[in-house]
Amino acid sequence: MSNKNKGKNGIVYSTNPDFNYNSDEQEEITVPPDQQRLYVRREVRNGKPTTVIKEFIGSKEDLKQLEKQIKQFCGVGGSSKDGEILIQGELADKIKEFLQKKGYKTKG
Repeated sequence: MSNKNKGKNGIVYSTNPDFNYNSDEQEEITVPPDQQRLYVRREVRNGKPTTVIKEFIGSKEDLKQLEKQIKQFCGVGGSSKDGEILIQGELADKIKEFLQKKGYKTKG
């Protein structure tokens, strides 16, 4: 589907000349770090150790920014999708330390 019809919610045509499409898209607001509790744990995905950070509350851009900062701090690769940050390797303790310095509360 093209982006030009993205917010039209299935409306194809209207005979009302004053009709405006109501966009139900809401901007996600990122909760401040001191009000978030991130869940950090080690998992094995595809046979390789991975550190997963869950329960981030905020926009995708802020999630990507946090992912980039963690990857630079640890010197490893990773990705973010579905509200989770996946970091390659067993780095849970190092990541918890980094997040606590940033003001996040951690568990797991």
